[in-house]
Amino acid sequence: MSQKISVQLIDEPQGLSDCPGFKTGAAACDIRGNGKHAQLDMALLTAGEPCNAAGVFTQNDVCAAPVHVCRSILTSPTVKVGGVVINSGNANAATGEPGMVDAKEMSAVSQFETGIGAPFLVCSTGRIGRRLPMEKVNGGIASAARTLAESPETSLQVADAILTSDTRRKCATARFQYKTKTITVAGMAKGAGMIEPNMATMLAFLTTNLTVDNSTLKDTLTQACNKTFNRISIDGDMSTNDTVLLLANGQSGLVPQESPELLQAFREAVYLVCDALAEKIVGDGEKVTKLIELIVEGCPSEADAEKVARAVGNSLLVKSSWYGSDPNWGRLADAAGYARIGLDESKFDIHYDEIPALLSGIPQDSKLTEWKQIVAKKRFRITLNLNQGNGQFRLLTTDLSEAYVNFNKSE
Repeated sequence: MSQKISVQLIDEPQGLSDCPGFKTGAAACDIRGNGKHAQLDMALLTAGEPCNAAGVFTQNDVCAAPVHVCRSILTSPTVKVGGVVINSGNANAATGEPGMVDAKEMSAVSQFETGIGAPFLVCSTGRIGRRLPMEKVNGGIASAARTLAESPETSLQVADAILTSDTRRKCATARFQYKTKTITVAGMAKGAGMIEPNMATMLAFLTTNLTVDNSTLKDTLTQACNKTFNRISIDGDMSTNDTVLLLANGQSGLVPQESPELLQAFREAVYLVCDALAEKIVGDGEKVTKLIELIVEGCPSEADAEKVARAVGNSLLVKSSWYGSDPNWGRLADAAGYARIGLDESKFDIHYDEIPALLSGIPQDSKLTEWKQIVAKKRFRITLNLNQGNGQFRLLTTDLSEAYVNFNKSE
């Protein structure tokens, strides 16, 4: 009997360069127009030759031009891409047909500057409703192409170049061994605000050295996103630009389908990287002070559990009490109730970490001191058990501070 392959996240990931064969390059071209020419805002990712790719995108009816371009490129199940070009500081969203022209130009210029004969996927993040300064953008792409290298230095620069309101770069890498070869899935992401599935104002990029067809890439990525990026929330706002891309260069020479164990290990690696990046996004939410792991279980169905989780996790009253380190379980119960999935109060349990607040609808007031200690922490878990079925859902969410309001009251 074959043994399960052990897949592990590595310590101190260095971004996309952790995966052999991928090159990265970054440049500063003042897309924001604030005169900060040293601020990196243009990034390139390439395997040096056309490679397989798949993507998952926002479900917002208002989609940025780069999302449309990426979807169009990835329509063909056999397409190969030259890589990805990414800018920060301008979302190229709500820019009409001129925005589409600009996004397509970014793809074409990237192909020209790198000399790779395949279309480049395009991603943008930043302010909505403004045309890209294409003279600066094209110059930035040319500069980034000149820096392309398979090195940790350029990889970390790229992870910085895609940031907007983030306070830190976000990288994660998983590895495992198979037939004496090391298989890698490396990732980077950005996102701190306008975070609510599906997905968030977030961009994420993953690379692997396996030989994976586009269909398997898409299926694997979709499964991972549904369990990670689509289960986070900071402020309840869905973005126009959300994109997660997965590229495979085949450098290892191994094909996942050659064994069930290898395919399962690959899927697990993609999941682990997405999960780690999702938690880093929530942990870096705009002006948040706490990260809450919200577990809803015992529901009639998973869909019901998700309704309860989102009702609680997006409640302004609940989030405000978390900011105040107030274990106000009454607000949790109220939000769970207005999810309207048929909650039976006489069966309802609430726990802060392992400490009960409500058991079969009866308050456990003697535990108040312990509740307060838990919600004063930077990260804690709340479990809501309806004891009415097997449906469950996990949501990573945050508190809401006055600093968030001040930060977002104007641009």
